[in-house]
Amino acid sequence: MILITGGSGSGKSAFAETLAQEYHKTGVLYYMAAMKCDTKEGRQRVLRHKRQRAGKGFITVEQPYDVWMLQAGHDSTILLECLSNLLANEWFDRHRSARQILQEIRFLEESCENLLIVTNEIFSDGIGYDEMTKDYIRQLGWLNHELAGIADTVYEVVYGIPVRIKG
Repeated sequence: MILITGGSGSGKSAFAETLAQEYHKTGVLYYMAAMKCDTKEGRQRVLRHKRQRAGKGFITVEQPYDVWMLQAGHDSTILLECLSNLLANEWFDRHRSARQILQEIRFLEESCENLLIVTNEIFSDGIGYDEMTKDYIRQLGWLNHELAGIADTVYEVVYGIPVRIKG
């Protein structure tokens, strides 16, 4: 398992795609997209990511919920993009906890050879939020912490530069 974090626009997605291609040897190379496209900005971001990974061999699976359901095959590589979207979908739409998401990710990890997870660094923007959003941020922080603890490798991408934190 490889966890990749960074701020918005840091280059973490492009780095994760390159890394997934490097780790992928056999089986299927999956791009598991967790973002729901409810806004114009969201649709533009999805189109940009699709263009970015065009021709790289990914099979895209739209999976805004229930990541454990992908039957990938033990020799496959999965790039989960992105954890903060997945948690937001599950937390706000289904009232599911980070602990439940962690269990599903552990199940997903066991179903494939390589699991790469992209997450966001959203904890230092200095903005005051309502209690529900603060709870979501706490849940994401906990989930990132837990995944970093069990991941084989952790990167933070800063200004397009991947910095290995662990592994």
